[in-house]
Amino acid sequence: MPRVLADGKIKFTILTEPPADPKAPTAAELNGGIDLSCKVLSSDFNWTATDSDRIAEKALCDEGNANAIGASNYSVGFTLWRYYLAEGGIDPTEDAGFAAVKEKGTTLYGYARRTDKPATEAWEDGDEIYLGGEFTTDTPQIPGDAGGWLKWRVNGEMQRGYPFTAVDGSGSA
Repeated sequence: MPRVLADGKIKFTILTEPPADPKAPTAAELNGGIDLSCKVLSSDFNWTATDSDRIAEKALCDEGNANAIGASNYSVGFTLWRYYLAEGGIDPTEDAGFAAVKEKGTTLYGYARRTDKPATEAWEDGDEIYLGGEFTTDTPQIPGDAGGWLKWRVNGEMQRGYPFTAVDGSGSA
């Protein structure tokens, strides 16, 4: 298969309740979650593994460093637009993503797909999840560029990350 451009290919879903198996949620669980794929700013989306901790494990005879790879680390942060009703006030349906992340210390479950499928396509059995996991939110911040649409930056801390798993294809929900 040919290479695929990344534009429009990241599907990002959060769940407010843990899936039955956090390492391998079902398509039904993910499709029943809050799809943020079209509600998060792409330019500062940060849902990825970062460098693992390094543990100095050098023998007395080694010259130079000889580190072992330790605990995994992840970087979590994204900017969401806010959604309002035409007659004024918050749109409770369209703004559900912000409602889920706006309180510091909220525990959520996030899953991202980055494949040849468009971000707007539903989750399916066997889809690769490049990173899923349990994360907690920090207090939303006004982005450095406060212009444009009303939006908030939400950083978080991954508590348990599951890189390169897949949507459970067993058919259980």
